[in-house]
Amino acid sequence: MTERTSFYARLEESAPGAASFEGRYDSTEHTVGPWAASEQHGGPPTGLALRAIQQLGPLPSRALPVRVTAEILSPVPVAPLLVRARLERPGKRVAWATADVATMERPDRPVLRMAAWLVRRTEDPTDLPVTPVEPAPPPGTEVAPTWTGGYLRAIGWRLVSGGFDRPGPATVWTSLLVDLVDGERPNGAQHVAVIADSGNGLSAVADPRELLFVNTDLTIHLHREPLGPVWMAAETTLDPLGVGLARTRLGDRDGQIGAGAQALFVQPR
Repeated sequence: MTERTSFYARLEESAPGAASFEGRYDSTEHTVGPWAASEQHGGPPTGLALRAIQQLGPLPSRALPVRVTAEILSPVPVAPLLVRARLERPGKRVAWATADVATMERPDRPVLRMAAWLVRRTEDPTDLPVTPVEPAPPPGTEVAPTWTGGYLRAIGWRLVSGGFDRPGPATVWTSLLVDLVDGERPNGAQHVAVIADSGNGLSAVADPRELLFVNTDLTIHLHREPLGPVWMAAETTLDPLGVGLARTRLGDRDGQIGAGAQALFVQPR
């Protein structure tokens, strides 16, 4: 079996379970986005920030990050990164935490900021009403992205509808071919954080070589942690005045587990 590699090589970390967490990581070639060899795709640093938040403590029992918002302050360079997380509002049932991602060269200037609400989950199902969810799409067909960059090759893509080279809505199954941090399998929420930032690119309504559509943020809501591969069904809406919105439904084999949204700055290249 081929050895799994990772988006980040761990350099140094503080102990988990405290109200603050700090880690240093080297960015690998798998973080490289499609626009420049020196810039990361937004997915890996989003996943890294969420992982740092999940190292905090004490968190609610079996805490689920029900809302995660990443503010993308500037392009994330392919460079050694410093991640700092802090438990801002502890609680047994609900907690709120934040994280900053910066380069080790400029630790005082975050390139990405995250805030997350975490909610406790019970060990066994309760008597709450069961509500229907959107079912999972068909398995899809394995495809290779037409764009370049190490990130796109670090994800397994199985296309159900639409496509990277076809403008408009698209649905695809995803799997992580590498780990988030070396030697550690990412959990389901981290998987979602790594792939959800692809919603606007997957559902681009025009050729990205002709139209610039940069997301300022990514917000993910989850009502359940996914099991196994994650599917995403994305669509983008643009306004002629240069603003857009990408919306992504997220799910696993048992149906929809949440949704993502990205605000877009749009202009012709």
